[in-house]
Amino acid sequence: MEYVAVLLPSLVVGLLFWFAMKSIFNADKSERQAEAQAQAEAEAQAASPGDRTDPESNR
Repeated sequence: MEYVAVLLPSLVVGLLFWFAMKSIFNADKSERQAEAQAQAEAEAQAASPGDRTDPESNR
């Protein structure tokens, strides 16, 4: 029983660290996916010149 009392705090801290790192990596992954999607949408919008209005083209 004394082994559990000695090892339990380390295990709990290790699990908390693991969950925190997992959360950080998942947030980073989601952010990268959102950034890639926004970049693709911006490139698609720039590729279709008929959909946007350019104030200099009305001169």
